[in-house]
Amino acid sequence: MNEAISGKIGVTVADVVQFKQYINISIGFSKFTFLRQEETRTDSAFFFVCFFHISNFKACTPLVYPAESLENVAPEGIASQSSTAFLGVASRAVDGNRDPEYAHGSCTHTGGEPNPWWSLLLPVVYRVSTVSITNRNVASERLNNAEILIGNSLENNGKNNPRCAVISSIPPGGTKSFNCTGMTGRMLTVKISTSYDFLTMCELEIYGG
Repeated sequence: MNEAISGKIGVTVADVVQFKQYINISIGFSKFTFLRQEETRTDSAFFFVCFFHISNFKACTPLVYPAESLENVAPEGIASQSSTAFLGVASRAVDGNRDPEYAHGSCTHTGGEPNPWWSLLLPVVYRVSTVSITNRNVASERLNNAEILIGNSLENNGKNNPRCAVISSIPPGGTKSFNCTGMTGRMLTVKISTSYDFLTMCELEIYGG
């Protein structure tokens, strides 16, 4: 669908997303209409492109953007977390800085609480191959057994989405990559399922391919 849009009629997927309602394009004796529809439910919100032909055929497909394999798309998203302590705001995990020293101001920190989480809402649906996480140089065990979730559901801060990986451990100050095998979504969540814990990270990166 995406290739047909950009290759046959010279309209890019990005152009289609910008249309507020629809456009009509005539090619020979055929007329094509592209609609921008935003589906909004309690559990998801993402774009569809719908294709109509004079034969009354209709097909809809979500716009999925493969992230470039060498491009970290995480900084494009909006970060949030269950709580904030010691000035460790959620956006620090996507500031492009892997510095593992908390005092240098580039690591996140939730308060101590049951089931802490951190989420990132991306601007579009991406096909993700790898998620990389950089741990603090102290208290590195806090990320042990945390889960990485990816999907399109915004419900419950993304905690209902499919699981990409479980973090067994990341060395102090180290960066570890997790294979998400082409999962798609615009919501990524890191959650810890314990009765009381802190969630801290110094960087989270998202790559496609």
